[in-house]
Amino acid sequence: MIDRAKFRQLVESPEILVMPGAYDALSAKLVETSGFPVAYMTGYGQSASKLGAPDVGLMTMSEMAERAKDMCAAVSIPVICDGDTGFGNVVNLVRTVREYERAWAAAIQIEDQRMPKKCGHMLGRQVVDAQEMVNKIQAACAARHDPDFLVIARTDARTNHGVEEAIRRAKLYEQAGADIIFVESLESAEEMRLVNQAVTKPTIANMVEGGRSPYLSAGELQALGYRLVVFPVLTLYAATKAVLDTLAELKATGSVRNGLDKMVNFSQFNDLIGLSSVRALEENCFDVLSAK
Repeated sequence: MIDRAKFRQLVESPEILVMPGAYDALSAKLVETSGFPVAYMTGYGQSASKLGAPDVGLMTMSEMAERAKDMCAAVSIPVICDGDTGFGNVVNLVRTVREYERAWAAAIQIEDQRMPKKCGHMLGRQVVDAQEMVNKIQAACAARHDPDFLVIARTDARTNHGVEEAIRRAKLYEQAGADIIFVESLESAEEMRLVNQAVTKPTIANMVEGGRSPYLSAGELQALGYRLVVFPVLTLYAATKAVLDTLAELKATGSVRNGLDKMVNFSQFNDLIGLSSVRALEENCFDVLSAK
């Protein structure tokens, strides 16, 4: 069972919280194994890994909640879970919040896009009226049973409406009760600084390789006022490149013998995914049965 209070403590700590993205249960385990205290369930990565499709609003709420449940069950660290727009109106959002809370997510992220939504670094995104999002935030906060299940409010207004409107919305969402504020697709370090000067709640930065925002280090982002940073697609992009390179070698040579040093082997992988724990459980069960 994930300790949500631990995530709140990490958010409130003075050191910026670095959260790699995970696109499935295995990548979440790799994030935990690598020593990170939190994993981030990326909606972009869920669409890619489950559907083999882009992040353009194709995943349903039940599919995303199921993925959240699988990821949270696979690790002992807190997992932030992308809840898109809440998958509909306020009524739909309330059910989404409760499903994510039952899945043992540490936090849910909701955004102010119109459906069908898109990845926050794609063009063509449209936003709802700010009051509609305020109503959703208030409903999300009221719907949760555990006060340590945090609500992250994201605005996508910057790209089409400018940084001033994005900041206005960020302040409204803060006042509505969101625990963490996420202003997406800022286009300069100065815009990032302005957001953090205007917002008092913890803020989250989104570092997408090749995205619309400046690609800054955790230390640089902390200096700008951020408390959290997510690298949502880092694991997905790294895995994709590694698999493509390995497949290209296999196709070209009929073997990957020259690339084995770039891969884990059979026993290493089994160790990573916890085979030894299963073996210990089996042996214990046999011992109990034989003692009867």
